[in-house]
Amino acid sequence: MAVAALVIFVLFVLVAGGARAVIQYRRTGDTGIRQFRTPIGSHQWWAHWGFVAGGLITGLAAPLADLAGLVPIPFADHGVVAVAGVIVASTGVVATFAAQLAMGASWRIAVDDTERTQLVTTGVFALVRNPIFTATLTAFAGLAAMVPNLIALTGYTLLVLGIQLQVRTVEEPYLRRIHGPAYTTYTTRTGRFVPGIGRHPNPTPLVRRNSGEPSPRGNR
Repeated sequence: MAVAALVIFVLFVLVAGGARAVIQYRRTGDTGIRQFRTPIGSHQWWAHWGFVAGGLITGLAAPLADLAGLVPIPFADHGVVAVAGVIVASTGVVATFAAQLAMGASWRIAVDDTERTQLVTTGVFALVRNPIFTATLTAFAGLAAMVPNLIALTGYTLLVLGIQLQVRTVEEPYLRRIHGPAYTTYTTRTGRFVPGIGRHPNPTPLVRRNSGEPSPRGNR
């Protein structure tokens, strides 16, 4: 399965990275890639390199280690797990590309604080706020299942941490600052990565307590 994992990983890079950037450039005159503009040592810088390192470890180093004879994790070393991994990884690649296309002209790799893109809340984005990352995590979970060794587990953990850091400390604050109440309302009805999970509570409006107004807590 190691060779198949390498093939799927290469396809992921070519489709989700290369092909999507080419499509974006042809449509808008801009590749949409911003990841190399981030300040060194910033949250986004750490998130980017966590994502890249985790992806390379899971999709490249782990299969190569498998070919070199690294022993798989015993409980995961099963043909059914490997076949399921192929299905999950392949589905994840397709879903990643589809979610990227759904963003249209707003698609970016990394965040540029000086830009204001349209907030996309329709289609798959009506179900979860980060469907691209959800699909990416799915793809790499499948790759890890295809070559279930300690290197794949380490790489996937690093990938998850990088994505979590990017979403929670970079993208969500940026979108809240740029789109204000529209984004806040959007977060109350959609999950972060999975439908229904990670929704933000409805903000409670503050009631001005003038002398003629009742207390918001009612009688005590």
